[in-house]
Amino acid sequence: MERESRGWSLADLAARSDVSKAMLSKIEREEVSPTATLLGRIATAFRMTLAEMLAPTAARPSRFMRVEDQPQWRDPASNYQRRQVFQSADFPMELVEVHLPPGARVGFPAASYTLIRQVAWVLSGRLEIRDGAEVFALKTGDRLEFGPPADSEFHNPGDKDCRYVVAVLRR
Repeated sequence: MERESRGWSLADLAARSDVSKAMLSKIEREEVSPTATLLGRIATAFRMTLAEMLAPTAARPSRFMRVEDQPQWRDPASNYQRRQVFQSADFPMELVEVHLPPGARVGFPAASYTLIRQVAWVLSGRLEIRDGAEVFALKTGDRLEFGPPADSEFHNPGDKDCRYVVAVLRR
C-alpha cells in the first residue's frame, strides 16, 4: 500500500489530501469505493497522477496492448468510466478515454493539476468543462487545453453518453 510504503499514518495522509481519516480508513478496508474526486485528492497527496494511483505503471510496458487489457475504472458516484489507453514510466504522457453519462458531473480540486498539463478532446457527445472561473461548451471534435491549476468540473449536459480523450503530460 502506498501510504504504508511511505511510512505515513492515516493522519498524515488526511492532512495532505484533505480527506478525513475515517474515509481513508474505509477506502483502505475496501468498505467504500472512492469517487474520482477523492482519488484525485489522494493521488495529489502522493504526488501521483490519477492514472498512477489507479494503475501503477510497469517499468517496461508492452508496446502493444489490447483494449480488454487496458485498465478501467468506474466512479461509483457519477458512473463516469475511464480507460487508461497509454501510460509508461519511461514516457511523461498518459492517454485516458472517458465515458461520461448524461447529466453526470465529476469535479477535481486545483491540486489535482499541480503535477500535470492536460488537453481534453471530445470524440462524441457534448461536454461542459469548468476550468476555474471559465466554462467551456465542447461538442464532437472540440478540444480544450487546461490553464493553470484551478478547480475543475466535467459535465455532460446532453442526453447521450459523452466520450472524450484526455492527454496528460506529467511535469
